[in-house]
Amino acid sequence: MAAKITLRGFEIHKEYLDDAAQKALIGALRPVLKAAPLFSPETRWGKKMSVRMTSAGKYGWYSDRRGYRYAETHPEGMGWPPIPQEVLTIWRDVTGLERTPDCCLINYYGETARMGLHQDRDEADFTWPVLSVSLGDDGLFRVGNEERGGKTESIWLESGDVVLMGGPARLLHHGVDRIRFKSSRLLPKGGRINLTCRVVD
Repeated sequence: MAAKITLRGFEIHKEYLDDAAQKALIGALRPVLKAAPLFSPETRWGKKMSVRMTSAGKYGWYSDRRGYRYAETHPEGMGWPPIPQEVLTIWRDVTGLERTPDCCLINYYGETARMGLHQDRDEADFTWPVLSVSLGDDGLFRVGNEERGGKTESIWLESGDVVLMGGPARLLHHGVDRIRFKSSRLLPKGGRINLTCRVVD
């Protein structure tokens, strides 16, 4: 049974997915990545992000010089593929909600990729939680405060871990400082995949 750790209100379900479930989830993501290939978004300042990404669902998350936002189409013009049922099952099991997410953001972290401290606040209603699934290499996850600055805490997220961000923790800053490249055998070429499910509307 998965162990649950609470870090500043974030529920971290360690080893939520066993090896077989992780492999099945990677298999379910392959058609999504084929239909909507990974791309490298730009920040508002014109700098390429180190993380490559794509999405599934009604919306995809996007960033360029115009800012951060949700979009109904991939940068190449096609619509986003449906969220795999395997992902929706995790969402329902962990959140207990019948309402399904509008977006499953898929981030790929290569050897030197990171994600700076940020808030998930592009959604219409912050009472809905955010669900995160880690696959592949370990990632050093850092949690801060609702306001920028102050003391932070970190924990290593491993393949199969699931994080639920809701309630008072919903708007806390969080990020990934680095990964332990090739710490997992799930992805043959190494790297980390993070799935983030959000209710947008």
